[in-house]
Amino acid sequence: MSHYDDLETRSADERAAAQLAALRKQLAQTSGAPGGLAPDDIESLDDLARLPVLRKSELVERQAARRPFGGIRVSNLAQIFQSPGPIYEPGGVTHDWWRMGRFLHACGIGTTDIVQNCFGYHLTPAGHIFESGARAVGAVVVPAGVGQTDLQVRAAADLGCTAYAGTPDYLKVILDRAEEMGEMLSFTRAAVGGGALFPSLRQEYADRGIACLQCYATADLGNIAYESQAMEGMIIDEGVIVEIVRPGTGDPVAEGEVGEVLVTSLNPDYPLIRFATGDLSAILPGASPCGRTNTRIKGWMGRADQTAKIKGMFVRPEQVAELVARHPEIRAARVTVTREGEMDAMAVQVEADGGDEGAWAESVAQVLKLKGRVSRVDSLPNDGKVIDDQRDYG
Repeated sequence: MSHYDDLETRSADERAAAQLAALRKQLAQTSGAPGGLAPDDIESLDDLARLPVLRKSELVERQAARRPFGGIRVSNLAQIFQSPGPIYEPGGVTHDWWRMGRFLHACGIGTTDIVQNCFGYHLTPAGHIFESGARAVGAVVVPAGVGQTDLQVRAAADLGCTAYAGTPDYLKVILDRAEEMGEMLSFTRAAVGGGALFPSLRQEYADRGIACLQCYATADLGNIAYESQAMEGMIIDEGVIVEIVRPGTGDPVAEGEVGEVLVTSLNPDYPLIRFATGDLSAILPGASPCGRTNTRIKGWMGRADQTAKIKGMFVRPEQVAELVARHPEIRAARVTVTREGEMDAMAVQVEADGGDEGAWAESVAQVLKLKGRVSRVDSLPNDGKVIDDQRDYG
């Protein structure tokens, strides 16, 4: 299979030189020199470690002070999205603005495909991110969005959709419902993100004749890394610089050591420099057998903090604190994440002497944006955990 463009097969020296030039341009258009460094002070990509880390909490504070983007100079603005925090992200409509076409091409999706895009289109940008990528590879898009499974099945069957884009587990919901409805679907490829693709689920799709690959992307940064058909680690996108650092710091760790993912976006329309994702990963030595030469990471290996992604939605410690604050009788609460079959499951334990579990459940749905089992306990372990992710990522 051909590569998306010549950038994917550059030598390490060619890539580093191009990224250094792009980084200097980013610094030149950033308001104020981060860390007191000017573009000419950055002599190699190693000098990135001299620049400060930008964390989501800081971005929230900056944006609250200077709407909408915290003073970051944004160009070619076409859309504004909102993520929990709230954080506001810009969007563009120029060619492949979020660089998702590279991933869809790696999935084998192209001009002969009809993509059923089951990412959300409202407020958050995921639906637009994947639609932009599908247009970049010449595919037709059905903007299906989230939910209404019977209608999803009807559209997939009537239109002969060949590729799915969405969270990893929702495709199984569609396939299982199609079987119940007696419908034969034509999916042969799936491009997924927004949650972990568990090996057992990938195998189930393979058994149904669907090749499923995953990417690692965020609303702020677009595509960060993606799988190819070699399925050995995730190849870093050509439009970003990725560092792995010791969590809570900006200090790079040794190759192969697990640390927090920092990303510098080389998108000139929205310069984010050393943006801390809060995710854990590690550099995978060597190059992909598929011929792409960029560095690989091992993929998503958990969170550097206690934030968890459940059914494609982030649940943060601050949200658990808001849940507790809403009900004076609650002393503490803990969110536990597990898997039931091939679906994420969330349970909320509430430490309280009394109270209304129905009211708590309503608050959980409002604050966490997800539904889960809510139960009262006399006491929770004194270990500082408010989000306990018990899913097996092996």
